[in-house]
This record gives sequence, structure tokens and C-alpha cells, in this order.
Amino acid sequence: MKMKSSLQIVSILTFVSCIMFTACVSKKKYHHSQDWAGRLQKDSTLTHKELDDCNVNVKNLTSQRDLYQSENQTSQNDLKNLDSKSKLTIADQAKRLKDLQDLIQSQKDAMNKLKKTITDALINFKADELTVNVKDGKVYVSLQEKLLFKSGSALVDPKGKEALATLAKVLNVTADITVMIEGHTDNVPMKSAEFNDNWALSVGRATSIVRILTKDYGVDPQQIIASGRGEFHPMKPNDTVEGKAGNRRTEIIISPNLNELYKLLGD
Repeated sequence: MKMKSSLQIVSILTFVSCIMFTACVSKKKYHHSQDWAGRLQKDSTLTHKELDDCNVNVKNLTSQRDLYQSENQTSQNDLKNLDSKSKLTIADQAKRLKDLQDLIQSQKDAMNKLKKTITDALINFKADELTVNVKDGKVYVSLQEKLLFKSGSALVDPKGKEALATLAKVLNVTADITVMIEGHTDNVPMKSAEFNDNWALSVGRATSIVRILTKDYGVDPQQIIASGRGEFHPMKPNDTVEGKAGNRRTEIIISPNLNELYKLLGD
């Protein structure tokens, strides 16, 4: 009986030891599993971040690719245009050059012919009253102050009106021109009730001539311009009486229409 009791006690102790051992092993595995799951979660978070970065890089690369493709297409188009232009034959280039030279020469001839026509028309006026010249492809009719105005005035004298009437007849039968009226003075300061300075006087004189040419003698207002340069474009030094007199002038500058020339250059 005592033997049996001892065996029962040993069995119970063995059972309890097994249970305790099993419990210890399960708790270790549990902690190990928790650590492993934590690492997996951390790795997953890092992987997602790397994936997001990759997506951003892909978008950037795609944008760069599209930009390069667009630039490449533009370059190809430019090369095609350049290639098309370069296919002009030597004969084509020679023809364009000749056309340009012919047009420039024809305009020179037209201005020289116009200069002669104006000179012949104004033959009755003296050389110290007006001059007619061709410069830079334009006709310059330079009218001295003593022919047109009294000192400090913008009112045109009768003899000056006579010269303007004669000139207007030529302008009215000449096509494709622009007429610039430029007033000029000497460097002597002036101030009057009508004009504050030489700028105002030069503009006032130019405007008076424009009104006479357009309203009295029928010159087309769309082809005429009034401007004043005051004392700042002298023809002669202002240190002599003769020099000052020469600078007090009004220039009528007649220019050819350059539209055809610009068109040819543009082509």
C-alpha cells in the first residue's frame, strides 16, 4: 500500500513537470514568433516605401522620356526644314540674287529720275534757297529758312508756298513713296509766345508745310509725315553766321516704298 502511494506521487510530479516544461517551450516560441512578425512588418513597411520611391522615379523618367521625344521631334522638323532650304540649287540662289540686285537698281533709277524731275520743276529757285540731292537711296529737297519763314515764325511766306505748290505737282504723280517733312534750326536758344524752344519751332514749321501740301495742294495725307529735329542735326558748324543760316532749314525727304524689297528678302 505504501509502495502504491509512492508511485502515485512520482507520477503526479512527472505530469506536473511535463506540463511546466511544455508551457515554457510554448512561451519562448510565442516570443520568437512575435519578433519574427515585427521584423516582417518592418520589412513590409520599408518595401512599400521603396516601391513608392520607384513609382515616383518611373513617373519622372516617363516625363523626361516624353520631353526628349518632343525635343527630338522638333529637331527632326528643323532638320527637315533646313534640308528643304538647302536644296535650293545654285541657279535658284543666283536668280534670287539677281532679282534683288535688279530691284535695288530699279529703285535707285527711280529716285535719280525723281531727283531730276524735281530739280527741273524747281529750276526757277536759287541754289541758296533750295537744293535737291540723292542720299542713301532717298531724294532730299532742302529748303532754306529765308525761302519759307521769317525768323522765329512757322508761317510760310508766299514765295515758299510757290515752291511747295511746284513740288506738290511732282509728288501727286509719283506712286509708292513716303514723304517726311523735317524741321531744323540753329543752336541759338529761342522762346516766344508761340514756341517754347527750338524743338517746338522745328515741329511747328514741319506741320505748317504738311498742312499746305495736303490741304492746299492735294498731297495724300497717308504718305506724309511731319517731324522736328530742333538744333540736333546740323549740316554745318554753328560757329559762323553762314553756318547757322544753313542749319535753319526744312528738308523734304522722299523715300521709295520698300515693301517689294522686304518681301524678296523675306522669301
